[in-house]
Amino acid sequence: MMELAMVRKLSACETMGSATTICTDKTGTLTMNQMKVTRFWLGKESMEGEDVSVIAPDVLNLLYQGVGLNTTGSIYRPAVSNGFEFSGSPTEKAILSWAALELNMDIDKQDFTVLSVEAFNSEKKRSGVFLKNVKEGTVHAHWKGAAEMILAMCSHYYDAQGNITSLDVFERLNFSEIIQGMACSSLRCIAFACKQVIGGKLVSNEIREQIPDNGLTLLALVGLKDPCRPGAKQAVEDCQYAGVNVKMITGDNIFTARTIAMECGILSPDQEVNDGSVEEGVEFRSYTEEERTEKVEMIRVMARSSPFDKLLMVQCLRKKGHVVAVTGDGTNDAPALREADIGLSMGIQGTEVAKESSDIVILDDNFASVATVLRWGRCVYNNIQKFIQFQLTVNVAALASTCSSSFSW
Repeated sequence: MMELAMVRKLSACETMGSATTICTDKTGTLTMNQMKVTRFWLGKESMEGEDVSVIAPDVLNLLYQGVGLNTTGSIYRPAVSNGFEFSGSPTEKAILSWAALELNMDIDKQDFTVLSVEAFNSEKKRSGVFLKNVKEGTVHAHWKGAAEMILAMCSHYYDAQGNITSLDVFERLNFSEIIQGMACSSLRCIAFACKQVIGGKLVSNEIREQIPDNGLTLLALVGLKDPCRPGAKQAVEDCQYAGVNVKMITGDNIFTARTIAMECGILSPDQEVNDGSVEEGVEFRSYTEEERTEKVEMIRVMARSSPFDKLLMVQCLRKKGHVVAVTGDGTNDAPALREADIGLSMGIQGTEVAKESSDIVILDDNFASVATVLRWGRCVYNNIQKFIQFQLTVNVAALASTCSSSFSW
């Protein structure tokens, strides 16, 4: 057991001392994983500082449905307390707490029948739910996910007054600029969209199985802030000073990823935008094996990546002769953790599958602890070098002495 690190395989300590590259996640490792909604847009209007009463009731009800029913989290209000208790992932808890505390969301799930659900996955970056309002008889498809991907599924948008406007090329460009502006402020951008479906179509089993994902109406955009860990930048700089390359792999969009990487010291502020240091997972995936192997050393940040992209990067780096350490917390990270020379799983957010696939467990999920493991590894590595040097010196001296004595007689 090291400081805030549990070693599962003893040999990993020595291997960590010779690591040349660390591939790290962003959320929870470089950042605190304490999400909070700081921006809210309805249509092209920022609702920051606005009272909830200015939002049209129909739009607000649809937003309540999109937040409160299209989620894996939950809200509990104890009878003996005036506050709320939220459960779920940090992103889900942040959105639910914002809706409950700032939008006064109060939704009764018994008023709705869930017809179909599509869970969030790292490839599509979205989740959906198909709902029927029992009282009104209306049926809506609700989607939530990465803002630019949800925007691509929309053909109209709501404004705060409840008006529906067509999304032409010019309007779509305006929304893209809003999303990019939030991303450049290191915010994770989430969009909500919905579509009303004619009730008569529900007799088809195909409609029940597949949630409509085109011709949607954009409901809202929110920006979530996840601050960097206080010691992350210093830990990154310590690793770089020790000659270890630090690469950040994240599911966030390219603008958010670049901004966070600058805050953590992985990228320098004066770095060129198109110098090949920042790439998206889909682009890296589309390269041939030779192109990936050629470009992988230049890449410092990979945005909109999947667990498979992380695995590809580890394989390419090892082919180039690097000793690779990789962090992971999800079940899908297991192949990359096994493929790397040193697999580092997270003790708090990590799944049991990830921990079983790793060599070292980082107990506090902090990148600073990864730097500590590297320091311990270097110490073990240096001690082994000194021991071998001592043994060689003593044995060579003893051999020379024995030989000279034999010849002298």
